[in-house]
Amino acid sequence: MTKLPFLSVEAPFTLALMVLCFLIVARPLYARRRSQLNTIVFYVCCLLGDLAAGLIDDVAVAGPARWLREVSVFGQGLAVIRFLGLVFFDVVVPRFRIAISRILADILVIAAYVLWAFVRLNLAGVEFTHIFATSAVLTAVLAISMQDTLGNLLGGLALQMDNSLEIGDWIVLDTLSGKVIDIQWRYTALLTRSGEKVVVPNSHLMKNRYMVLCDCEASPGWRRWVWFNVDLAVRPAWVIQVVTDDIKSARIANVMDRPAPTCVLMEFCDGYARYGLRYWLDDPALDDPTDSEVRRHVLAALQRQGIRLAVTDHTVHLVKEGQSHRKEVRSRELTRRLDALAGLEIFQCLEDEERVDLAQRLVYAPFARGDILTRQGAVAHWLYIIVAGEAEAWWQPPEGPQRLLEKRGPGSVFGEPGLMTGAPRRATVIAITDVEAYRLDKESFGHIVRARPELAEIMSTVLERRLARVRELEAGYESDRQGHAFERGPSEHAALSQRIRDFFRI
Repeated sequence: MTKLPFLSVEAPFTLALMVLCFLIVARPLYARRRSQLNTIVFYVCCLLGDLAAGLIDDVAVAGPARWLREVSVFGQGLAVIRFLGLVFFDVVVPRFRIAISRILADILVIAAYVLWAFVRLNLAGVEFTHIFATSAVLTAVLAISMQDTLGNLLGGLALQMDNSLEIGDWIVLDTLSGKVIDIQWRYTALLTRSGEKVVVPNSHLMKNRYMVLCDCEASPGWRRWVWFNVDLAVRPAWVIQVVTDDIKSARIANVMDRPAPTCVLMEFCDGYARYGLRYWLDDPALDDPTDSEVRRHVLAALQRQGIRLAVTDHTVHLVKEGQSHRKEVRSRELTRRLDALAGLEIFQCLEDEERVDLAQRLVYAPFARGDILTRQGAVAHWLYIIVAGEAEAWWQPPEGPQRLLEKRGPGSVFGEPGLMTGAPRRATVIAITDVEAYRLDKESFGHIVRARPELAEIMSTVLERRLARVRELEAGYESDRQGHAFERGPSEHAALSQRIRDFFRI
């Protein structure tokens, strides 16, 4: 390469490398353009110093010109090494999906700086024996006076080199919990759930114990506990089964299927038993919202079975409710139940007294969002009446994906075949919001049907219309599978009427 006037022999090479490296990193590292600009300004200053050294040397001031040129060339080399480090560690290495810690990259760049310094000193004729002797004493002094700083530096290097802590990990340190967002030479930065940036010295992490949550290699999830209390009079096996079955079948965001949730009896307290529901969370940032969602499901599952949560008794005084107040409460609840029955076609044939009797036999059954209200193929002799919320009914054919039958909201009923004939569930019903419903079972409805056998004929007509949608889907599925139109069978009205009679032993 041609030597430029008044410049050193190295200047054309460093200039060419700077231009080439800048062209490579300019677009990929545009966000770090300020750091690149600082390096370019430093290089230009060194290049001007090189030029000044050439001008001074031209007027026969050889001593100062020589040292100014050495310093300028050394600075140019530092700038080139800086850009070469950006090209290699920030552009080339990521293209090959190779992960190198930031501190290791910095160490290699610093090592290149030191090597370049030794090269320039050797070319300048400096004797290294005296430098090494002096530097040994200086190193010992610095090591004693900078113990904490060196501990942080070495701690940051160790954390990244052994991969015990990585950016993106969630850790718990004493009472502090947060996500690792940066690991520097001196400190590790955490971002808490409250949006606070906490700076922890690396030496503190090296000397103390901390927990890494949801480590991909050790455990993909984080086990959480949800506590609740139930009266001692309720059988523990029943409580455990009710809660476990509900959480396993419910669709709750961020709750892992494997390992499966489990419910355990932890201890006996004053007047109640303490239970713990254990589930695995896949995102530590959403611990409190997911705990809240799980608690809602636990409460709804217990309430559906008539199980009340227990609390420690601290009675200060009693307020006696009057008979009129209790009567008003019962009347208000009865009115709500009658309103729920009034809009249902299947019960339109009942007399007013029969409808009141039926309303008094309804059982309150709440569901949390994501709960399975009924499961296709299951056998259960009751139906549900929705008074608030929405649910979806899905039909699963023998092969292929599920098919949506309908959405059901307040005033709708499902599970009639199970109540009327004992038939297996024809569809799976899932709560897409929190649902309030009433449940009616066979025993509560049977005495009305046995008292008026003609109801079997009337209800079979209504029930046949209710089953028409499922039959249409089944016919469409058979047509697609067989490749030709599937002919539907004759009306099942007579068969349904007889099945109702047989089921209730009329």
